[in-house]
Amino acid sequence: MIKGIILPVLVLALIIACNNEKSQEGHDGHGPKKEAPKNAADSLYNDVMAGHDEVMPKMGKIRGAQKEAQLMLDSVAKLSAKAQAAAAGLKAKLESLINDLNYADFAMDKWMVEFNMDSAKDNLEQRVKYLAEEKLKVTKVKEAILGGLARADSLLKKK
Repeated sequence: MIKGIILPVLVLALIIACNNEKSQEGHDGHGPKKEAPKNAADSLYNDVMAGHDEVMPKMGKIRGAQKEAQLMLDSVAKLSAKAQAAAAGLKAKLESLINDLNYADFAMDKWMVEFNMDSAKDNLEQRVKYLAEEKLKVTKVKEAILGGLARADSLLKKK
């Protein structure tokens, strides 16, 4: 009985300790939190990471909405010809939504693969230019994710 109580308490203590450690770490999970930006490059880097960090946790929702929309589309395909004709508008909306969600998923993956955190570290002017471009890219990714989720929420409403 004591083992049944001690083990969950130890697991809980470990989880709490890990969460406290992470709150003291920087963006990449290593080392202390970053200081206030010292220059335009630092500020842009923080903006880029903030854009990423805002929508990265929503990627699971994107993938869930993709699956749900595809299931609904598959259900429409199983209807009789007459019912499919009546559901043509819904089918078109689902296909468009799936395309938007697929793009949002693809865009985040592509941006993450291509983003070079250490680009032009030794050349402030080039680094500022690179990070300004990346801020625009991550903003577009963010818009695609948030827009896709908003459309999914309105089209895939739970009853």
